[in-house]
Amino acid sequence: MFGHLGFSYVGLIFMLMLLIPNLLWMKKQPQGYSTEKENRFLALLERVGEALTTCCALIFSDFNLRRWSNWSWWLVAASALMVMYEIWWIRYFKSERRLTDFYSSFLGIPVAGATLPVLAFFLLGIYGKVVWMLMASIILGIGHIGIHLQHRRENHA
Repeated sequence: MFGHLGFSYVGLIFMLMLLIPNLLWMKKQPQGYSTEKENRFLALLERVGEALTTCCALIFSDFNLRRWSNWSWWLVAASALMVMYEIWWIRYFKSERRLTDFYSSFLGIPVAGATLPVLAFFLLGIYGKVVWMLMASIILGIGHIGIHLQHRRENHA
């Protein structure tokens, strides 16, 4: 439940799937994007959650592949969410890159660019049975999804 220390190649793959599109996004941000009005508490939770999630993903070997069992479906679901996240990014990069594109839903999932990876890391935590990843993804989710919802409200008003 607390995890076994060791490198996770699955965690590294998840992190790369998260980081590569975000690095591309830095050069292709939506028109009018600003972080000036972000809630400071949510921003703090987001940063803490990012750091904790990154650490957990990389330092617990419990996320690596094991013999197939019914428990493996948690990893399948987490991976499917990360693939959906990549598809959401492709859709964003092909769009006009407006704020509405950036805060868009995907397959009924609101603010998908924030929600999909948080859910994926939470399910990865379930798969690995690592309580630290579950807590880290909850902290990340409150901050990251909260900020995205705040931005979406401000830009739809």
